[in-house]
Amino acid sequence: MKIFKPFKFLILAFCIGLSFPALAERADANKPTNIEADQMTVDDVKQVTTFTGNVIVTKGTLLIKAAKAVIVQDPEGYQYVTLYAAPGKLASMRQKLDGGPNLWMEGYGEKIEYDNKHEVAKFYTHARVKRMEGSVVTDDLMGEFIAYDGKSESYRANNTSQGVSKPGAGRVKAVIQPREKKTK
Repeated sequence: MKIFKPFKFLILAFCIGLSFPALAERADANKPTNIEADQMTVDDVKQVTTFTGNVIVTKGTLLIKAAKAVIVQDPEGYQYVTLYAAPGKLASMRQKLDGGPNLWMEGYGEKIEYDNKHEVAKFYTHARVKRMEGSVVTDDLMGEFIAYDGKSESYRANNTSQGVSKPGAGRVKAVIQPREKKTK
């Protein structure tokens, strides 16, 4: 169905590139995408699809929650997705990762953007990205802004939501747990 096509690319983007170095669970790519919201509008002329009101997206182990999701498609077919949190809340995403039986990734922010063309995800204001084994957090990155480049598999965190660091604006924080060494 044409109205859901842009959102399928959002889900694919999250499945491919938003996790810490491990990839999201590959089996999710073959699962159906389910989207629930209080309202959906489509503007075919401007190529904009908007879901509003308690937006919940599931696809396999992927779970996305936001107050609003806006998907814009450019003339080349690339999608640009923005998730907005309700006032006083955070938009969120959670997904199982490949690489172990109980590895998970969670990301939060008042706003989350994904640029399908450049494979860049940005988390704004109270941003946090966590990797977990079960319910135990193994890696935790916090800042007012976190950007993840899926092509280079690199992260950047800043102390302002504008994506630049300024003296006195707070600190970014990271907790990285040691990994078990693989035996040969």
